[in-house]
Amino acid sequence: MNTQISEGNWMQFKGKVREQWGKLTNDDMDVIAGKRDQLIGKLRERYGKSAEALNDEIEAFEKTLPEHERSDAAETSRA
Repeated sequence: MNTQISEGNWMQFKGKVREQWGKLTNDDMDVIAGKRDQLIGKLRERYGKSAEALNDEIEAFEKTLPEHERSDAAETSRA
């Protein structure tokens, strides 16, 4: 299963990720680059939560996205 958002979609998506998880920096977003495992890793560093809890948060976040963005984000929801 693909666990990365395409580069073009990531540029749009990352702003919403930063809105949701404000402790992430621009440098963090460059490292994450649309990769779900990198997103979880950076969120663990910044928020100290378990990977399982963050996975649940990410899935809930994805459900808040408009349908056309949801399909791109869903590619990262299953690692």
